[in-house]
Amino acid sequence: MAKYELFESPHRRFNPLTREWVLVSPHRTRRPWQGKVENPPEPATVAYDPSCYLCPGNARAGGLRNPNYSSTFVFENDFAALRSETPRELLPETPADELNDHGLLLASSERGICRVMCFSERHDLTLALMTQREISKVVDAWVEQSRELGNIPWVNHVQIFENRGAIMGASNPHPHCQIWATADLPNQAEKEWLSQAEYLEKHGSCLLCDYLQLELKHEERIVCRNQDFVVLTPFWAVWPFEVMLLSVRHVSALNDFTEPERDSLAEILHRLCIRYDNLFEVPFPYTMGFHPRPTDGKAHPEWHFHAHYYPPLLRSATIPKFMVGYEMLGTPQRDLTPEAAAERLRALSEIHYRGRG
Repeated sequence: MAKYELFESPHRRFNPLTREWVLVSPHRTRRPWQGKVENPPEPATVAYDPSCYLCPGNARAGGLRNPNYSSTFVFENDFAALRSETPRELLPETPADELNDHGLLLASSERGICRVMCFSERHDLTLALMTQREISKVVDAWVEQSRELGNIPWVNHVQIFENRGAIMGASNPHPHCQIWATADLPNQAEKEWLSQAEYLEKHGSCLLCDYLQLELKHEERIVCRNQDFVVLTPFWAVWPFEVMLLSVRHVSALNDFTEPERDSLAEILHRLCIRYDNLFEVPFPYTMGFHPRPTDGKAHPEWHFHAHYYPPLLRSATIPKFMVGYEMLGTPQRDLTPEAAAERLRALSEIHYRGRG
């Protein structure tokens, strides 16, 4: 069966990073929808909100007050997932403990640091609405946090991620992300590490370098690019308009980028976020996160820096995709092919819909 004939029929696609399959069912894009419809995301409308616990000068729920910051602002999460019961005392001081009952009941204490980083003092901005210069300051802060946390001897992984929009669990519209530093590799990072290491040992080359060259050759899943970064819809994408951001140069961590590459990262992030907002002309929700190499002090030549974007909207600003039924019990499934999703994203303007004349 020819490649494009295969893509028009139900088929499975393999994700070499996680070694998992996704079921693609293109014919289901024609099915009628009588399911749940969400309220469309609404943009924040004020530059300063006196009730927002992330705005400058306001009191946070934990009792501390934010400084009158401008640009970026980083603080220890007042309700961190990794923290002891004593206020503002981090779990590294918590004694290590573990449970192993016949290899079936396994548990161990986890050390970690959780921080929040505000992108801007303005409550009504997002990365799509900020300037490239403002986003460059965000990138610089990410680099600084990655270096600082990664240099802590017991920290082996630094995860920077952003949940944007109430539908993705964001509790506050103020532009911000979270940074979690942990002693152990999270599940997804461990899967990707093992897959990349095995590929390097078997082929003598980088998995994502080789994959990127294939995508650049075919071009059908490329969304946008500049000289240092490529945004594409991965061949194995699960979410409707999922994308992956890859560095062109074989770099394994944010700390390794040159200053011009940091500016290029800011530029490509800006362009991507504008495209996302323009898709349904709403503040586009997503969960995104960078996947850098582990911070265990080893070189990790197998690791290629990348970011994942997982947006839930499917057909419109009011119809999301959820993992249910067969996807929870069997295999993730998608209707819209990655090629069709990339074509729609690629065709969008890079002028934000709110700024058009």
